[in-house]
Amino acid sequence: MNKVTYSNASSAQNSQPEPRDKMQSLTRGAREKCPNCGEGSLFSSYLKVADSCDHCGEELHHQRSDDAAPYFTILILGHLIVPLLLIVETHFAPAYWVYAVTGLPLVVALTLPILQRVKGAVIAWQWALYMHGFDPDHEPEYPSLSSSLETGSQTSQ
Repeated sequence: MNKVTYSNASSAQNSQPEPRDKMQSLTRGAREKCPNCGEGSLFSSYLKVADSCDHCGEELHHQRSDDAAPYFTILILGHLIVPLLLIVETHFAPAYWVYAVTGLPLVVALTLPILQRVKGAVIAWQWALYMHGFDPDHEPEYPSLSSSLETGSQTSQ
């Protein structure tokens, strides 16, 4: 009877990437700076992430913050605003129009600056954990459209 042996995968595949400092990355992201160097800007406009860091060249285009930043922003502001509203309601019981006139501008004024900082922290967390293409050994999840079109045109000939 033949004995089956299994070889280990190559050492390059088994090697773990060097750990990145998560707290430093979160701090840099919350400051809207590149999680790698802490110098370059993370955003090219309000919520548009720069394709790469203008200081160190770290690629940032493959981040996937999606709905995480708005979710965490709602979570944070909800814990700040709801107790405030409960205190105001129990002590003063103002009319509903007072909430509309004061509460809505307050929510907007707090949301806009916090949202960008939370998005920066989410992207920095992804970078620190080598998620979504921040891993140097990352292979794309989806083949590019151009390569699939090229292979399709070659097979039709």
